[in-house]
Amino acid sequence: MSTAQSPQPDETAGPPDPAGDRTIPGPQGPPRAARVPDRPPAAPAADGPDRGTGLDPWPRRLLVALVAGLLAWGVAALLSPEDGLPRQLGAAALCAAATVAVQHLLGPDRRVQDRARRTESLLTETAAAVREGLRHHDDLARRHDEVLRRHDDLHDDVTRHTEEMRQLVETRLVAPDRVAEPYAALDRVRIDTVPDLAANFAEILAPGPPILSTFVRLEMQRVIGYMTDLTTLSVECPGENHDWMLALTRAAEQSICATSTSVDREFWNSEPASRYLHAQQEAIDEHGVPVRRLFLLQSARELDDRLLRLCEEQEVLHIEVRVAVLPELPPHLLRGTTNDFIVYDETVSFEIDQDLRDVNVRTRLIARQDHVQHRMKRFRELWEAGMSLRELEVRVDDEEDGTWMVDRG
Repeated sequence: MSTAQSPQPDETAGPPDPAGDRTIPGPQGPPRAARVPDRPPAAPAADGPDRGTGLDPWPRRLLVALVAGLLAWGVAALLSPEDGLPRQLGAAALCAAATVAVQHLLGPDRRVQDRARRTESLLTETAAAVREGLRHHDDLARRHDEVLRRHDDLHDDVTRHTEEMRQLVETRLVAPDRVAEPYAALDRVRIDTVPDLAANFAEILAPGPPILSTFVRLEMQRVIGYMTDLTTLSVECPGENHDWMLALTRAAEQSICATSTSVDREFWNSEPASRYLHAQQEAIDEHGVPVRRLFLLQSARELDDRLLRLCEEQEVLHIEVRVAVLPELPPHLLRGTTNDFIVYDETVSFEIDQDLRDVNVRTRLIARQDHVQHRMKRFRELWEAGMSLRELEVRVDDEEDGTWMVDRG
């Protein structure tokens, strides 16, 4: 009789369902990769089925005990046939009972070992997940520290740049306050307010949206660059600068003398011209600053109702207006320059240069006394040779009637 045990199921097979085995027969797929469970699995019952085999433990134990008892009865029958059947069956029963007892004693130890192995595997996976989480947390902490460090660096840079700009503004703008005599009469634009202006700029440059801080910094650099150039009594910028023209009009206290050529004839219908005339009206009405404007014409063909209406509009604003036709001027007056310029307080000359296409390409401020005096001399000569508004009205009527023949060719 064979004493070999019957083949047992694979040790990796799962436990049977207490409500009935619902395992789908047939080949199963490859085992899934180990992952960290959402929560630890429930501990198996102490008297539950053995997880090392697919059979219930008691039938298996009884089968093993029966085989052992039969084996013992056979051995006793061969070795001691004279003892009789009862003694042989008693020995077989004793051997079977011993087999059941030994299996019962050894079975829990094996289950405990299996549970210990599963617990150790679970703890290992949990420890790996915790280490991964800690590593990820350390990475986030390092990134957060890097962001904070960059923010602190940016804050320090902005603060340092703000202090440098404040010192530069105070150095460039407060210096004239030490010159008492030339600027003693300035009341409307007081130099002692410049430190407050610099402080306000410093507050504007405080940390905020980066684009606004950059914009304010660039604007301050541009303005301070112009102010630095003014230390040489001359500064220029590309194109037309209406802001300079308006600011000088509001700052004028003695006089404004301006020429206007045919190049800027369309300017008087624009929005900047409206603000410019409004600023001149305020200078006249509120501060008593006389304003004179001389229109320089390239040809008598420009003497029309449009020009007449423009002159009348400015005369309503108390601006003194005259018109000069360049080809009709005496020869000695034709040798001077005829580009647009405005002289403020006989101290600063605002000039616009044109290219060959009569496009305004550059604006300059010149405060050199020799240059300004030359401009004033040129303005007075052209002003004396120009026509007043009443003379212009008569001349326009004559032009329309065809009785005026000068410069018809």
